[in-house]
Amino acid sequence: MLAWLGLIVTFVVAASLALNHVVLAERQHVHSGLLGLLGACGVVAGAGVGEMAPAFSDIAALLGPAAIVLLPLGWLLRTGWKARRARQRQLDMLALVGSPAMEYDVTIVEHDAPAVYCLPGRACRVVVTQGALDVLSGPQLRAVLAHERAHIEGRHHLFLLVTEAFGRAFPGLPLARHAREQTALLLETAADDHALRFHAREELATAMCEVASGHTPQAALGAGGPGAVIRLRRVLTPQARPRRATWMTVVAASVSAPLLPLLFTCGHAV
Repeated sequence: MLAWLGLIVTFVVAASLALNHVVLAERQHVHSGLLGLLGACGVVAGAGVGEMAPAFSDIAALLGPAAIVLLPLGWLLRTGWKARRARQRQLDMLALVGSPAMEYDVTIVEHDAPAVYCLPGRACRVVVTQGALDVLSGPQLRAVLAHERAHIEGRHHLFLLVTEAFGRAFPGLPLARHAREQTALLLETAADDHALRFHAREELATAMCEVASGHTPQAALGAGGPGAVIRLRRVLTPQARPRRATWMTVVAASVSAPLLPLLFTCGHAV
C-alpha cells in the first residue's frame, strides 16, 4: 500500500514539474543554492532575483502545477465528505432496524443474506446480519469479526479515500485504476493477516466463503471484499514473510520515489 501511495505522489510531483517546465521552457531562471533550486522548479517565483518583482508569467506558471496538486486534494475533501454522509445515513438506519449484541459487540440486522461489514470512522460499528449468524459457527464469526475490527483499527478507509480521490482527479489514468483496485485488495489481505494472528486459517476461509455473496453498503468495508479467490488461496496457503532487507528496500524506494522527478528536472540547479 505504501508503494502505491508513493507512485501516486510521484505522479503528482512529476506532472506538476513537467507542466511548470513546459510553461517556462523559454525563460527558466537557474540560480545557485537552495533558493535557485526552488526558483528553477517554480516553487518560489523569482527566487534569487533579489529586488526584482516576479513577472506575471512566473505567477501564471505556478497556476498549472498548483492545479495538478490541488485537484486531487479537492477531490479528497469531496470524497471524504460524501463517504461521511453515507456512513451517517447507515448509522441512522441501524438505529432504527439494528439491535445490539453485547456478546460480540456488534449490531445485528434482520436480513436473510449472510453479510458482515464495518462502518469505519469516529462512530465505528460492526454489523452482522441474521443470515450470517445462522451459517457461521462461533469460531468462524469471531474470525471474521477480527477481520472487520482490523479495518477499523487500521483506519483502512483513509487509504481508500486517497485512491478514490486520485481516480476522480485523473479519470482514465491506468495508475489511478490499478491503485484503487490493488489498494482495496491489499487492505483486505492486511485485515486477513491480522485475523490469522488469533484464529485458524480454516475458520477464516470458511467464514469468507459464507459471507462472500453478502451485500456491503456504500462507505462500508465488508468481510467478503474484493479478490475473494485470491484471498482464499492466500489464507489457506501459508506465505513466507519477506526478508527484512527486502522490506526496508521497498519502504525506502516508496518514500524516495517522489523525490526522483525533482532531482531529474532540477538537478542542474544544485
